[in-house]
Order: sequence, then structure tokens, then C-alpha cells
Amino acid sequence: MSVVPPSLSEDLGRPAGTTAPEIRNYSLNFGPQHPAAHGVLRLILEMDGEVVQRADPHIGLLHRGTEKFAETKPYIQSVPYMDRLDYVSMMCNEHAYVRAVETLLGIEAPERAQWIRTMFDEITRIKNHLMWLGSNALDLGAMAVFLYAFREREELMDVYEAVSGARMHAAYYRPGGVYRDLPERMPRYKESPWRKGKALKRFNEAREGTMLDYLEHFTNSFPDRVDEYETLLTDNRIWKQRTVDVGIITPEQVYAWGMTGPMMRGSGIVWDLRKHQPYARYSEVDFDIPIGTNGDCYDRYLVRMAEMRESNKIIQQCVKWLRANPGPVMVDNFKVAPPKREEMKDDMEALIHHFKLFTEGFCVPAGETYAAIEHPKGEFGCYVISDGANKPFRLKIRAPGFAHLQSMDEIVKGHMLADVVAMIGTYDIVFGEIDR
Repeated sequence: MSVVPPSLSEDLGRPAGTTAPEIRNYSLNFGPQHPAAHGVLRLILEMDGEVVQRADPHIGLLHRGTEKFAETKPYIQSVPYMDRLDYVSMMCNEHAYVRAVETLLGIEAPERAQWIRTMFDEITRIKNHLMWLGSNALDLGAMAVFLYAFREREELMDVYEAVSGARMHAAYYRPGGVYRDLPERMPRYKESPWRKGKALKRFNEAREGTMLDYLEHFTNSFPDRVDEYETLLTDNRIWKQRTVDVGIITPEQVYAWGMTGPMMRGSGIVWDLRKHQPYARYSEVDFDIPIGTNGDCYDRYLVRMAEMRESNKIIQQCVKWLRANPGPVMVDNFKVAPPKREEMKDDMEALIHHFKLFTEGFCVPAGETYAAIEHPKGEFGCYVISDGANKPFRLKIRAPGFAHLQSMDEIVKGHMLADVVAMIGTYDIVFGEIDR
């Protein structure tokens, strides 16, 4: 027990010389809201003043139910659900799912489709990291980076829209290939009160040619844009104070908690499914695996910045190959591939087949498989069991964010309350895939 000094006793309304109870740990509800997280997180923090003693993440607030939904629908109808798991890395989610279905069917997408998938996986990786960079910087008090990052992200959103019709939930990957080939032209801005004359011409400058021309223009300018982000943050004194030596994760903790992706590579572990278990056309492209040394928030920031540069290099190689190699983007197997629209105009059988494919789907041979891809956040995998029907008997999704969030208590213990925000941000979690 501590004695209240006379001056303070008067302020508290207590007689001088009386005793006051010691300050004890208290619980703090951090949420449920979006505290540096995409989705609803409730974090119960046990605090000793400003220092975290214990962190208990409560995640059951979104109730997405994706795995159970998928078990009630034909395989092809579940592709759009994958987009909504992690609504920042849409096509990467689709890729793991369609790979699992293709494995059970015993088919392989055409070569051009696999190059397109490789390219869009890296477009998605850049989009994810830009979203992470902007929102994480905003969480730690840097406003301008958010605006810069979304400038480039919008340009890649236009690519999503041009190829699929949707800016976010594309449903572009299909078992057996992709929905359609790359479009011959990009949508252009129209005249408005804000864009006239020279301004309109400047906005449409990169949109005069094909999508590949547009992506070539983007990849040529993107390294300079990353330089801008790094000018604002990498050597920024405040940024380093908020991230250096905060949330250090040792290699032993990485293995114990099943961490993957930048969380693993930030701690100096060289592991990337694109290199070590290649899929699509990653074995044919040249890129490096960035790694950190200290395993803190700052290292994970540097890893993601370097990954954007490497993704940019991969997109350039894909653009070069796709220019030189036309070809089909869907298997020639009418069990899984819809008929061409030209055929449906003249052939009633083709029209009926189209409707049956998208309503009843196709039956998949009995068996089980696990297919994983190097998602922007880590290893994202789909474990599918088929009993021979037109829908999965069981679908289990391995989401990287779920494994990462489990470690919250161990990693933030002993840090200040403000460091919890930095740690949640560096986890790069999206609750659609966690509370699935």
C-alpha cells in the first residue's frame, strides 16, 4: 500500500495520510472494430500501465462460413467465394482453389493460361503490398504514403476490371484455365470537367494500345514509384522508431507458429513456394527471394518493399512471353470448359451445355488433394476431398493470417500499447480468410 501525499490527497478528496490501493493490471478492449486490421478484430489486452502483459485475440465476429458454403455448391460456383476470403489478394486465392480442382480432375491449364496466372498473381501481390503499405503507414501516423500507394493500386485495379469486368472480385481463374484471353485494348478515360485537353491526353497516354502495352508502361515506371515510398519511410526517423526492434520474431518462433511468407522471410528464413515448389510458370522466370535479418517490423517492411520490385520484374518477363506466344487459355475439354459464345448463337446444344455447366457443374473423381500457392501473405492452400459428386465433400482452407494471429500474445508481450498497432499492421491480416 502506498501513502497518498498531502497535495494529491486534497485533489482526490481524501484526508492526508490515508492509503490508496496499488495500481493493478487492467484489461483493455482493443476493438471490436478495425484497429489496424482489415475486418473485425477484438483484442483483449491485459495491461500494466502502458505495457502489454497478455494479448487474447477474439476472431469469431465475421462468420463468413466459406468452407461450408463451398460444400453445398458445384465446384465452379465456389470460385467467387475465394475472392472474398482475402479481398486484397483475390486472384491468388482463386489460384490455389482451381489448382486443387485441376489436380483431382487430372487436367492442366494451357501454357498461355499458366503464364497469365503467373502474371496476375504478381499483379495481385503488388496490389496487396500497396494496400498493406498505405494502411500500415496510416496506422502509424504517415498520411501521404497512403495516397501515393493507392495511386498505383488504382492503375492495377483497371487491369482487373479490363480482364474480368470487376475491380475486386474477379472470378477470372477457372478450372482448366482462365475466363478469357487478355483484351486488345484498355478502357479509356472520357472527358469530364476535371479532365480536358492535355490532362485527358496524359491520363490516356498508356491506354492507347493493348493491355500488355499498358502493363509494360506500368512496370517501366513502377520502380520509381517504389523509390518515392522509400524516400518517405525507409530512413524516416519516426518510422524507424516505431518499427525497428518492435515485434521481433525469431526463426524458432516462426517454425513453432507455422508462419510463412514475409513473416517468415523477415526473420531470415529462405522459403518461397514459387522457388521451392514451383507452380504455373514460376520455374521459368527469374527473381530473387528478399529476406531480413532481425525479424522485426522494419525488416518485414523492407522485405515487402523488395518483393514489389521482384514482382515487377516477373510481370515484365510475363508480358514479353505473352506478346510472342498466342494460344488457347482454356482446356479443350467440354466437361469443364464452356462453349464459345459464337457457338451458342447458332447451336442449341452448346447453349444448353453452357447453362448446365454453370448450374449443375461437373463431377470430380473421388480422391483428396492439397494445393498451395505463395500468397502475398504466406502459404495459402486448399485441401479438397471429393466423393465423386459435383461439389466437394470437404473443403479446408489453410489461411496464412490465421497462423500468424495466433502468435500475437507471445510477440507483443512486453511491448507498449502503441506497438500493438504496429504489430497488427505488420501481420497484414484480413479477417475474411481468418474467420472463414
